[in-house]
Amino acid sequence: MSRYRGSVCRLCRRENLKLYLKGDRCYSDKCAFDRRGYPPGQHGQRRGGKISDYGRQLREKQKVKRSYCLSEKQFKLTFGRADRKKGITGANLLFLLEQRLDNVVYRLGFSNSRSQARQLVRHCHFLVNGKKVNIPSYQIKVGDVVEVREKSRNIQIITDAMEAVVRRSMPAWLELEKENMKGVVRAVPVREDITMPVSENQIVELYSR
Repeated sequence: MSRYRGSVCRLCRRENLKLYLKGDRCYSDKCAFDRRGYPPGQHGQRRGGKISDYGRQLREKQKVKRSYCLSEKQFKLTFGRADRKKGITGANLLFLLEQRLDNVVYRLGFSNSRSQARQLVRHCHFLVNGKKVNIPSYQIKVGDVVEVREKSRNIQIITDAMEAVVRRSMPAWLELEKENMKGVVRAVPVREDITMPVSENQIVELYSR
């Protein structure tokens, strides 16, 4: 599967939004978005002018896709699932993204970023309801228990991330038992739990073209 290997700071600058793709570094003075808050490239500081409807829709899609560290194919498949579900397609899309295992691992503070969470999940460092799951897109349900494997509890990346979890707010639909390195899904996410400024309706309009 293809993977973006360039500078992730460029992605934040292109979307004009801090996506927190580098974990703890994004909260420090070294954050490239804070130091150079304009689009990347030779003419980044001179970019401007009118943007088309398609351009706005594309930027909203790219913003969400890059924030959750998905490829174009993965994002499109997720949108298709959201479109087939009952309810509002845009909200369904965000809920499906939030309920991915790699995102839940990140939200619980077991990793510093979603890309790091995906790698940890792939390497079988987590249990869901007592069973090993190594699929980052695995959909977490209400009542599920996500915990760090006993053999993985001393991994430096995980312990460091848990020390820094205070920098991020914990979503109301998740409950963390820090001492046991365990999290419980108490409810399904609601729209108010997603604080990233995004207009999901623009994404729906883009895929409806």
